[in-house]
Order: sequence, then C-alpha cells, then structure tokens
Amino acid sequence: MEIFSREDLKRIAGYEDGPCVSIFMPTLRAGKEIRQNPIRLKNLLAAAEKRLSARGLDRKGTSDLLEPAHRLVDDSRFWRYQSDGLAVFLSPKIFSYYRVPLDLEELAVVAGGFHLKPLLALLVGDGRFYILALSQEMVTFYQATRFRFDEMSVEGLPASMDEALGYDSLEKQSQFHTGTPPRRGKREAMFHGHGVGSDDKKDFLRLYFRKVDKALQSVLHDEKAPLVLAAVEYLFPIYREANSYLHLLDEPVPGNPEQLKPEELHTRGWEIVEPVFIQGRNDAFRNYRALESNEKASPLLGKVVPAAYRGRVDVLFVAVGIRRWGTFDPGANRLSIHHRKEPEDVDLLDYAAVHTLLNGGTVYAVKPEEVPAESPIAAIFRY
Repeated sequence: MEIFSREDLKRIAGYEDGPCVSIFMPTLRAGKEIRQNPIRLKNLLAAAEKRLSARGLDRKGTSDLLEPAHRLVDDSRFWRYQSDGLAVFLSPKIFSYYRVPLDLEELAVVAGGFHLKPLLALLVGDGRFYILALSQEMVTFYQATRFRFDEMSVEGLPASMDEALGYDSLEKQSQFHTGTPPRRGKREAMFHGHGVGSDDKKDFLRLYFRKVDKALQSVLHDEKAPLVLAAVEYLFPIYREANSYLHLLDEPVPGNPEQLKPEELHTRGWEIVEPVFIQGRNDAFRNYRALESNEKASPLLGKVVPAAYRGRVDVLFVAVGIRRWGTFDPGANRLSIHHRKEPEDVDLLDYAAVHTLLNGGTVYAVKPEEVPAESPIAAIFRY
C-alpha cells in the first residue's frame, strides 16, 4: 500500500508550476459496487478536462496530462486492491496516486499547485499513530488511524533477532537455556530465566533493538505521530534505551504480540493513543483561548498564511470541508482573497496547513464548529 508521508507532502507541495490536477474519491473494496470505482475516476477526469480547457490548455496538452490516470481507469489489477479512498495527483512533471485509509469526498481541483487538505488527516496531530509489534521472533510495523490498520514495509527492518544479529554469532557468544535441541535452520526459545547469561541477554537485545530503531528512522525521522510498542513487559524498558524516536508512548500493549490478531493490536493501540490525541487537542484549544487577546494567536487569514509560510505557526486549527480561494506572493508579502476561484488560485486554508506541517508545526483538521474562533482557521504563533 502506498503510504502518504511527509516526504510526499514536501515533494508535492513544493511543485507550483501548474497546471496541477488533484483528484480525490471514495473507493469500495468488495461487492458489485466496486465496479463504480473506475467509473467514478473516469467522471472526475472528465471534470478535470473541462477545467483544464477553461484555463486555455489545448486538447493535446490536456490529453497528455491526464493520460496516466486514464490508464488506471482500465487497469483491472489496480482496482483489485483498494483502501477507503484514492488520491491522484497529475502535472506535467508529477504523477502520483495513493490508496489511503480515509473516506474521501469526490473532488477534482485544477490549480497552479496541488490541493492537499483532504489528506492532511494522515499527517496532523490527531489523525495517525504507529504500532511496533516486537518479539525475539518477529518485528512488524503498522500505520494506523482510528478506523484503519495497515502493515508497512520498511527497508532494512529485521524480521527477527536471528536476522538482525545472525544465528551463528548468537550461537557462538551466548549460552542458550532450552530443553530441546534446535531445529534445523531455527533456534529454539532463547534467553529463558535469569542468572547466568542475563547480562549477555540484555546486550544482545539492545543491539537487536538498535537495528530496529535505525531502520524505523527512515520512516519516523521527521514525524510526530505517537508510536506504541507491543511487546512482553520486560522488553519495553530495554527497547526504550535503544529508541531514538521522541514520540514513543510510555504505555505499551503488554503481552506477546505473536498471540494477538491484528484487529486486537489495533483496538488496544487506539485505546492507548486516543486519550493522548484528545489531551493534545484540548490543551491546544485552551492555549489558543488564553492567547487570542494578544499577538500570539490569530484567526485572520491575512496574518496566518504569511506566518505559516515563514515558519511562525506552532499550532494550526483548520476546518475541513471549507475552502478559501486566493493567492499569496511571498516576495511581495501580498495576500489576495477571492470570493470565487480564479485560474491561479489555491485553497489558502490548505496552503497554510501544508506550510505549517513543512515547518514542523502541529495541525488539527477539525469540523468547522471545533475551530476555536468564528473563522475556518486559527493559529498559535511561535513568536
């Protein structure tokens, strides 16, 4: 499954040499209704074609731009494996698509840059978390939301302690405490009990966990989403020593994860992270209320957009389902807001949210009534 990451956000958000086409749609996974998936994409491409023509792009240019997505319409293998939503991005230099665990509304946007707000729930402060299921015999890494749970493939992530450290090395350097001889090609249960060999045991576990942590850095290096460890309890303090990710939660899912179904891991992981999400959002809400009377917070689009671009926004509340069209010229520091969408316009709410994330801020994409101001946007500034 394609994972929409902050690296994708940086790549796509940084492209502003339009025309750019952003398409979002819900997808069905099973039943006769799945036949509607390619039809829905075809209809959205037709809508995009009309908008490209209205911008003055000729028929050949329009056809060339949309052709990669039209190939998806006719690709039966592509439609066999879907998530809850599909996002497609097309420009003269970019073609990317993502199957995402979000129930997206149908939308086709043609603008000078890409429209990204529908996917921000995958990156914002209360939308996503990770679970690392860890034992001596297995390592599995999951990305999750409240409603979805997907295993991620991480380059370099060892599948087990044997793979991480090498069976021969362990056999030579450690005393194993088992009652049965090892099976061919596999070591039997290792490191049972305490006493002799316990220091070696911890040393090997630390080395194993450092290799796991190093592999995860490729995914987590600029993330803020909570990470929950699922492991037997005595492994947790050892993993914390090896861990370099700042957002590993203090509470693990205890027990051997090999004995838990993925649905059980998801449920128990969500029970741990939900209070964290709620607390973080509530704290940010109260902080905004305390600061709204001075210059450290604002609901004004004219202040928030330039501040987000320049990295001044620490926390941003943005309303989902609402768009504010306009343009922002950073060089001239000039913001133009339009009542109707004009050819070079972008969604300024989307623009502010994207740049807040790119500059390391926290974004809460919430219902309009949950923004702590009579505005579709509200920001707390760093300075």
